[in-house]
Amino acid sequence: MSYEEIFILGWLANIFMIFVNILVVLMVVKTNDALKLKEQSIQLNELKKEYDKYYPYHKQMTLLAYMLPFTGFFKVGFKLFEMFLFLSKNKEANVYNFIEYKYTKEIQKAKDT
Repeated sequence: MSYEEIFILGWLANIFMIFVNILVVLMVVKTNDALKLKEQSIQLNELKKEYDKYYPYHKQMTLLAYMLPFTGFFKVGFKLFEMFLFLSKNKEANVYNFIEYKYTKEIQKAKDT
């Protein structure tokens, strides 16, 4: 297998994970009502603004991860696995609770350093 084929396979894996992300978003939107989603969006937006203060290059790093072969695949795959474990341990939790937990944990970690 040549380097070119490996790179193409890695980018295809990254593209696959983009579609998996879109599928998760569609499933969350489908299972919640619009008002609840709006409230959660406002709360997550506030957390995201605070998160961006501590990690200003987060967006660029995410784009870079999808440009590098396999990096986005493993990054998203790990997040999905982490979300699965969180949701299986916390039976009453949903994706919003997981995202809120992750933002809060990362912000607290940045404040402590």
